[in-house]
Amino acid sequence: MSDNLWIDNAVPSQAGKVMIVTGATSGIGYETALALAKADASVVLASRNEAKGNMTLDKIRQIYPAAKVSFMCLDTGSQASVRSFCDVWQKTGKKIDCLILNAGISNVPKREETEDGFERQLATNYLGHFTMTALLLPYMNNAARIIPVASLSHKRTHLHFDDLQLKQRYNPMTAYSQSKLAVLTFALELSRMLASNSSGIKVVPVHPGVAATDITRGGDRANPVIRCIAKTMFGVIGQSAAEGAWPTIYAVTSDDVQSGVYYGPGGAGERRGIPAPAKIAPQASDRENAERLWTISEELTQAKYRF
Repeated sequence: MSDNLWIDNAVPSQAGKVMIVTGATSGIGYETALALAKADASVVLASRNEAKGNMTLDKIRQIYPAAKVSFMCLDTGSQASVRSFCDVWQKTGKKIDCLILNAGISNVPKREETEDGFERQLATNYLGHFTMTALLLPYMNNAARIIPVASLSHKRTHLHFDDLQLKQRYNPMTAYSQSKLAVLTFALELSRMLASNSSGIKVVPVHPGVAATDITRGGDRANPVIRCIAKTMFGVIGQSAAEGAWPTIYAVTSDDVQSGVYYGPGGAGERRGIPAPAKIAPQASDRENAERLWTISEELTQAKYRF
C-alpha cells in the first residue's frame, strides 16, 4: 500500500469513543483531531486559545458536517489551567477512551519561566501533561489509551537532574530535547506502572518524524526569518503535518499497537513514512532515570498517581 493510501485505509470507525487532543488547533494535533472526527469519534480540542479553538471547530465541521467536536480551554504550561480543565472534566463524569498528549512548543529563544516557576518548554511539553494524566486517570476506561507525543530529538540530550530547569545554562534546543526525553521516559514508566497494577490502559508513545508544523514558532517568540527557514528546511527533508500525525493516529486506532512500544515513521532515519516501531535511546529506557524523574515531577506539580 502506498503512503498516500495508508491513512484512508488504516483508520477503523471510532464511533462511541471519547478522545481528548491537547494542542489541537494546529499541526499534528489538528490533523489528529480531524482524522479522528472523520472516524466518528467524539473529539475534544484542548488548547489555550479559545478564538483559535472555535475557528478550528468551524473548520473541521466544514470538512465533516457531522463531526462530533467540542472545545475546552487548556494551557499545559500552566498548572492552574491544567487543574481547572480536569476539574471541569471530572464534573461531567464522562469516561475517556483516549488521551492524546500532543501540545508543545520549541525553540523559545531565551529562557522563560511560567507562572509556576518552571522552564517554559519543560512545563508545556511535559509537566502539564504529567499533571493532566494523573488527574484524568480515574476517568479513563479500562481499555483506554494514553498517547504521549515525543520526538526524535529525545536522543540528543540527557535529563539534567542537577539543573532540570536549565537555570545555569539555557539552550533552546537542549530545553526542547530534554522536555521530549522527559515525555518518553514518563510514558515508558507509566506503561510499566499500569501493567504492574493489572490495568488494561495502554500507554503508546509516538513521534512524528520530521514534520513542518507550528511547533517551530518558538512559543510565538521566534524571529520571523528563523521561522521561515525552519519551516522550509522541515518541508524539504521531512513531511507535512498531516503525514506527521500518522503515528499518533495509528497509536490511537490500531489493534496491533502494544503498550510501552514507541512508534514513529518507518522510513529512513524515522523522518517520514508509514508508522512502525521506533528506536528508543538508552537514556529514555533507564529505570533509575525514570524513577528519579517521576519523583521530581510529583514534587514539582504536587500531582499524585493513584492506580
